[in-house]
Amino acid sequence: MIEELKDANILNKVGGRFKLSALIQKRMLELMEGSRPLIEDTEGKTAMEIVVEEIKQDKIVLDFAVAKPKEKVTVHRVWADENGG
Repeated sequence: MIEELKDANILNKVGGRFKLSALIQKRMLELMEGSRPLIEDTEGKTAMEIVVEEIKQDKIVLDFAVAKPKEKVTVHRVWADENGG
């Protein structure tokens, strides 16, 4: 198990275990379908480790507000400009 998942900070960041699980599942699916990782250092990391690092670095968030009944919940990427802002 990835140790970061035991940390309360990551749970608080996304709003709890259910939301964390949903975000991880949806982002892992995107990666398996060919999306590029949003972090630099991915060598030797599993898809799960990449997703957890993206969450820790605030690169992705889960947006339940845009979902309507029977509509997909979306993963929103947080894009930074080249200056890191």
